[in-house]
Amino acid sequence: MKMDAIHPMWRAALAGLAMASALLSGAVAAAEEVPLQTPQSLQAPALTPGVTWKTVPTQTISANGISFAYRELGQHNGGTPVVFLVHLAAVLDNWDPRIMDGIAAKRHVIAFDNRGVGASAGSPSNSIEQMADDAITFIQAKGLDQVDLFGFSMGGMIAQEMVLKQPQLIRKMILAGTGPAGGEGISTVAGVANYDILRGLLTGQDPKQYLFFTRTPNGIEAGKAFLTRLNERTDNRDTEISVAAYIAQLQALSAWGQKQPADLSVVKQAVLVVNGDHDRMVPTTNTHDLARRLPHSTAIIYPDAGHGGIFQFHTDFVPSALAFLAQ
Repeated sequence: MKMDAIHPMWRAALAGLAMASALLSGAVAAAEEVPLQTPQSLQAPALTPGVTWKTVPTQTISANGISFAYRELGQHNGGTPVVFLVHLAAVLDNWDPRIMDGIAAKRHVIAFDNRGVGASAGSPSNSIEQMADDAITFIQAKGLDQVDLFGFSMGGMIAQEMVLKQPQLIRKMILAGTGPAGGEGISTVAGVANYDILRGLLTGQDPKQYLFFTRTPNGIEAGKAFLTRLNERTDNRDTEISVAAYIAQLQALSAWGQKQPADLSVVKQAVLVVNGDHDRMVPTTNTHDLARRLPHSTAIIYPDAGHGGIFQFHTDFVPSALAFLAQ
């Protein structure tokens, strides 16, 4: 197979395999069995009329010599904006349109590309701490005095660093599919990701089918539906992550996973922590750990779901998230 015929994420992963092997010192930790908490069945809000995640234009803003690419919805709703922080190897087009449109039906939503990722300029950051600084720079460049944070996976780690660095900037946080510094399996995320990316290459499937969803019938169908939604936007799509940026993010995750845990008891903000009950990327035990460490937290664990539990259960998650943000 020619290298230029391989999906960009797969190319990045193959280039990162050597890096990953150096970063990993042991086998990948398996997800721990955790008690189930059954979510309530709630009705999702109507999608934002007019402009949607499928059609919203990509804009840029410059700060500290960096041009950040971003998309913005629901400005007319007013209130505290919700800033989305994205996962490993992701760009703007990796956000689920149902979640973006659902939250934007009631809230002002902003998502951006990390420095050196997607359409954002600059050298990619290789530490979670630097990514947090970059996110704060972006928020300040937008002229926002206070925001809510929605951090998924690596984005949830960035959110934790942000609230410790600039607590006055953050009103509330939603942390999905993530864990604390030094949490179980976080330093070995690279091994899980590269293994499933290679598995996807060999089976002709998108690696997110393996990474984000269980291999049960429900999980497989949810993964297919999610991947279809990601392709709804056909015009003006974002630039795929580069090999250099992917490797930088693997370095950041490895270092953060080996870092001493932070004292999260100082976090005064209300936090919603969410995950599936069988997360292979960031084992679900980390979600329970976060709920214990954060003094004002509420947890939702979705059954028969993996790392992408919020995508699989978007019809429940969106109204749950909106209710939390409205409190």
